[in-house]
Amino acid sequence: MKLSEARILFLARESIARMRDEGLVEIPNFAVALRHGREILAEVGEQGDAVDAIVRRKIASLKRGVVEGTPEWNILFRRYREEELRKKGPRR
Repeated sequence: MKLSEARILFLARESIARMRDEGLVEIPNFAVALRHGREILAEVGEQGDAVDAIVRRKIASLKRGVVEGTPEWNILFRRYREEELRKKGPRR
């Protein structure tokens, strides 16, 4: 799922503000924290897009021709996506 820069910035700002407001973290410089948060969210989004592309190629390569949107396709997508995420290991 491709997020716009505005959406990434919004999510980063809201996440950091909530963590600060709930006393979970101490943020001496909100602007620096916001920049790092935005970078992390953008990176995670790009990794997710890459995994989705790999999974779609795997499903498309099946001989039985599974049609996107069918229950079988959805099950395969979830299964293959979980496998790919496990291969990539934990994030940060």
